[in-house]
Amino acid sequence: MSGPDNKVFQGHRGIGERVEGVALVADDNFSARYDLNRIEGTFSRPQHKLHGENYVGKILVLNIAKGGVATAWMLREMASRGMAPKALVLNAGNPIMAQGAAFANLPFVDRFDVDITSVIKTGDRVIVDPDKGTVEVAG
Repeated sequence: MSGPDNKVFQGHRGIGERVEGVALVADDNFSARYDLNRIEGTFSRPQHKLHGENYVGKILVLNIAKGGVATAWMLREMASRGMAPKALVLNAGNPIMAQGAAFANLPFVDRFDVDITSVIKTGDRVIVDPDKGTVEVAG
């Protein structure tokens, strides 16, 4: 079981390949359609806690998936241009987010035994292993 002193956090088995990268974290909900500028690679919704931050190649660690079907095609389109996050890590996903991650070939893990946004910090180097359903803070 994971907790605040552990470096490996257990979620449900996810989608995609194991990846390592730098985390971009906020205790905020997430919609690819309404929160991102997919051309510039930044969070564009002024009310989002990551407004203005570049998400390209980062491991996004956020609270709850929101929004509708546009997320699926947007994630795929961003990935096709090299303008996608490296992985998605959420406290709670939804079928649309899972479909979008699969369609875009983005690693995705959710449903952790802790609030994942409170145990990982922006700038942490993390390893996302969807097959095991884990996120590890490296070193």
